[in-house]
Amino acid sequence: MRAALWPDADPAELADELDALLADPDQVAFVAEREGDSKRLCGFAEASVRPFANGVDESPCAFLEGWWVDEDTRRSGMGRALVAAVENWARGRGFAELGSDALLDNTLGHQAHQALGFEEQERVVYFRKRI
Repeated sequence: MRAALWPDADPAELADELDALLADPDQVAFVAEREGDSKRLCGFAEASVRPFANGVDESPCAFLEGWWVDEDTRRSGMGRALVAAVENWARGRGFAELGSDALLDNTLGHQAHQALGFEEQERVVYFRKRI
């Protein structure tokens, strides 16, 4: 699922990141099981404590790093439940806000965030020049 969310990433790096995430108390991962099948997953959400994030007033802040639900289980409440778990984790750590982001062309992600009460704060295009 991580490779589906981040298809341009190296699968080995994604696996290494997951190992590091699970060992770090400032990061968390939640998974959703397929209904009636506790051995198969259909979604996940990862969050962390960041020193800062654009659009978030708190510093440090809680940040939704990744959020995925398999296409065949979308609109079933799994995504909402995953984000609620992240919100509870963040509240338990004393945060009052949850940051997140989505690529500019990810309109489905924008709609999903807005459906769960996220408010768009800004849009940005990053530039780089090799020198």
